Amino acid sequence: QVQLVESGGGLVQAGGSLRLSCAGSGRTFSTYAVGWFRQVPGTDREFVAADTWRGGATYYADSVEGRFTISRDNAKNTVYLEMNSLKPEDTAVYYCAAVLYGMGYRETFQYDYWGQGTQVTVSS
Repeated sequence: QVQLVESGGGLVQAGGSLRLSCAGSGRTFSTYAVGWFRQVPGTDREFVAADTWRGGATYYADSVEGRFTISRDNAKNTVYLEMNSLKPEDTAVYYCAAVLYGMGYRETFQYDYWGQGTQVTVSS
């Protein structure tokens, strides 16, 4: 069982940056892959970025490639999403999700545990 808590959301101007954090519980957090997703009201939750439990490989949606970076600190049981050059269309609730021994999955059904979400608003 893993519990996830996101933080770091907020209001930022276009072109600005934010860093989201996803803190996980449990001593085996390093065996879980983490994905970031986002959702705008009335639309499906969409993939943003993911890593693998082994570390090293990372995966991104085309819309954020080159602007967002996923990273982790297993000593702190935390995965980060560094978001740069933010655009108004990045406005959404951002969720992190985890799955045991995951390998960069891009679909919501592939994840077993979810955080409560954190709001990111980018003003123009």
